[in-house]
Amino acid sequence: MSVALFVAKLALGPVLLPQARWLKRTALRLPEPVGPREGRVGKGEPGLRLLVVGDSSAAGVGVTDQMQALALPLAVALSRRLGTAVSWQLVAQTGVNTADARILAALADLRPADVVVTALGVNDVSSQTSAARFVEQMAQLWSQLQQRTGARWAVVCGLPPMHMLSAVPRPLRWYLGRYAAWLDAAVRRWSEQQGLGYCALQWATDPASLAHDGFHPGPRLYPQWARRLAEQIEKDRAQWQRP
Repeated sequence: MSVALFVAKLALGPVLLPQARWLKRTALRLPEPVGPREGRVGKGEPGLRLLVVGDSSAAGVGVTDQMQALALPLAVALSRRLGTAVSWQLVAQTGVNTADARILAALADLRPADVVVTALGVNDVSSQTSAARFVEQMAQLWSQLQQRTGARWAVVCGLPPMHMLSAVPRPLRWYLGRYAAWLDAAVRRWSEQQGLGYCALQWATDPASLAHDGFHPGPRLYPQWARRLAEQIEKDRAQWQRP
């Protein structure tokens, strides 16, 4: 843990711990949206095979249907941008951190993929995973997914600005925001070192774009996220395009 975070945790501990317990007890728990978790968009042989792995945000919590969430709209956007069919698969579950996601992926019936998108980290903040451990788990997850799916490239989504989460009381909100920024910087460095894509989420600073639980993305935020990912995957198609 960084020195500043360690000092803050010591100084604010008597307040942070009761607030964390209160939040865990009272937080509104929204269901994962209904709808398919794999499929094909467009006609013909897929020119891109997409796998999305992650936590509740990857699963689409905050909206009611996968059509409003992340994975399916991303596949639709990519099919339009690339002018080809896109097959897609979603492997995600509420509450998982990166270590849990490795188990989730190991148990899943994974399809072949060209590009993996990961959306993880919020629960690593909640479980106080260190930056080094977070990056280590992300590296192991990527290696595991490469071996299982044949993926050529990945886009790692950064952590959201958790200091903006309206459901979280202060100073816990401030502390979680600083912790998220620490993990975010670490995974960004790692993804760049590995030649992988990195999709920042620090732009999502409008609390009005959150779901009504004050924690998850809402119907206004998911389309922006999908669009940014589609732009990046299209721009870097040389990284993943099959010969």
